[in-house]
Amino acid sequence: METATIRISGMSCAHCVSAVQKALGEVPGLQVETVEIGAAAVAFEAGSGALAAAEAAIDEAGFDVVKGRVLNVAPPPAPDA
Repeated sequence: METATIRISGMSCAHCVSAVQKALGEVPGLQVETVEIGAAAVAFEAGSGALAAAEAAIDEAGFDVVKGRVLNVAPPPAPDA
């Protein structure tokens, strides 16, 4: 199984978390690991189409999947004093 963290915008409360949890729970072949405000961690079989179905379910529940990659950017080094 592969895992992914889906970043989600538009979530602001426990009701939002519950709605996303429910929507993802109905996607065949998808295991929901965690859902929190702004993200959901899921597991799925590669090539099953479950990840795309999960993103569609989130959209249908009224939230937006944030596409793209988040880079870990270190702050610039502090100047020598």
